[in-house]
Parts: sequence; structure tokens; C-alpha cells
Amino acid sequence: MPLSPYYITAGFLTWNWFYAYGILSSRTIKQIYGIDHNASPRQDLNKYADAAIREGKLTREQVDMIQRCEGASANSVEGYTLFFGSVIFAMHSRVPMGVINGTCAIYTLARLAYGVVYVFVSDDRWSQFRGLFWWIGNLSCLSLLWRGAAKGTAQLRSG
Repeated sequence: MPLSPYYITAGFLTWNWFYAYGILSSRTIKQIYGIDHNASPRQDLNKYADAAIREGKLTREQVDMIQRCEGASANSVEGYTLFFGSVIFAMHSRVPMGVINGTCAIYTLARLAYGVVYVFVSDDRWSQFRGLFWWIGNLSCLSLLWRGAAKGTAQLRSG
């Protein structure tokens, strides 16, 4: 029996949530380097990065990478609401599931590329690709909203 397109959509929603809230989280990296403090993890770099550099636990480049990881995570968490809402709106408006899942795939690939560039690219010129991937992801969400509105309008006119 083939996999239902609804399970595929649920998979995209689940993966992107886990990616934003889990994979891009800086907690694991900070734990590896021994500067994760559960009492106030959002302040770890502010409080402990300079000492970790002085003690040789981290380099400035590693601290910068962790900061970019935190930025990528925050942006992905913020962007997840647009993704989730646009998918649900498109489903509610009866946009074909193939269109929804294809758009989810574009969003997912764009966000993966965005995260990789954000975290691992420190050169200003090459980091411009981050903006390109950000726009691709957001435009895919906006396209679902637009398609949902068009489909809903057509349903109102016919019914």
C-alpha cells in the first residue's frame, strides 16, 4: 500500500520542526565543548566564551560558528510558523497534495541549505547565498498561501 500524501506532509512538518528546534540547536555543540550550562543556556556564550578561548577550549572561529548556529536556529524557529501555517491553509483550501508536498520539499531543501550556509560559511561574499535560500523557503510558503487563496476563491464561486 503506497504511503498516503498526508503522511508525507506530516513528515515534512515534523522534520522541519525537529531541524529548527533540535538539529540547529547550539546546545549539543556547547555540550561537546564543555560550555553548556543548563541554568542559563542562552547566556553561555556571553558568560563563558571568552574564558573558554583563554583556556584553549575554543577558538574565536568556533565561538563565531556557534553564534551563527544560534542565529540559524532562531531564524528557523521563527520561520517554522509561516511554513506550518501555509501548509495547513493550503490543505484546508484543498490545494492538491502533490503541490503541497512538492512545495514542502522545496522549502525543506532551501532551509537545509540555509542552515548549512549560515553555520559553516563565514565569508561575507559566500554568505549571501544564505539570503537566497531564505527567500526560496519563504516564497515557497507564500506560494502555498496564494494557491490556497485561489483554490478557496474558486470553491466559493462554484458553490
